[in-house]
Amino acid sequence: MEEVTLGTLIAVFEEMFGAWLFWLMVVVAVAITVAYLYVLIRDHGMGMRRFLLAQLSMPIGAVAAVAFVMWITNSGMSDIGGPIDWIVLLGVAVLGAGGFSILVYVAQSLIRGKQAET
Repeated sequence: MEEVTLGTLIAVFEEMFGAWLFWLMVVVAVAITVAYLYVLIRDHGMGMRRFLLAQLSMPIGAVAAVAFVMWITNSGMSDIGGPIDWIVLLGVAVLGAGGFSILVYVAQSLIRGKQAET
């Protein structure tokens, strides 16, 4: 593989997760992103208390993302070989933490409703 293209990445992720699971994850990610944009537009900004609670949930998202990838790939911590494996797992953890914090923020905002003007 001399060149990394979007098509190559999609093929790798489809092979790794299976086509149905991969595209389901894409749809869920798009839905959460649209909900996040809706909440930001509706509230005219971010609520700092909700943002703080969302940030506090980030370690849960990081651990869940790494555990999910390990489960899907039938791997364990003993299967980690070199530095690139650690870099990939760190990337998965960072993306999982960020995605989960956005999900928590959106869930709080949709459940509690629009913030009161102060």
